[in-house]
Amino acid sequence: MTATTVSSAFDATRAYRQSPDIGLRPEPFGALAYHFVTRRLVFLKSPLLVDLVTSLDAHGSADEAIDSVDAIVAQMAANPTKRTTYHQALASLLESGVIEPAPTPQAAP
Repeated sequence: MTATTVSSAFDATRAYRQSPDIGLRPEPFGALAYHFVTRRLVFLKSPLLVDLVTSLDAHGSADEAIDSVDAIVAQMAANPTKRTTYHQALASLLESGVIEPAPTPQAAP
């Protein structure tokens, strides 16, 4: 993945959630994400990214979640390319198993 592309598996219009196999430990720089199955550690290098990841399941898409974090919205007002930065971060977290697509609700029969 280059600096200007986002993984083809990541779709910002789709809903995501923090994986239930992940435990987050807050740190001054952001958080450590521990994957209970693979035993892999991933660093979330920003408290804003932690806020975003933990709020994903409350929104219908990754873009809606990005737009819900006031400090991120303020960054994007000053620099519109910041959204791409968060898309890239979420794509990386998807690839590492920290986030996953949210399950789609089942329609009633």
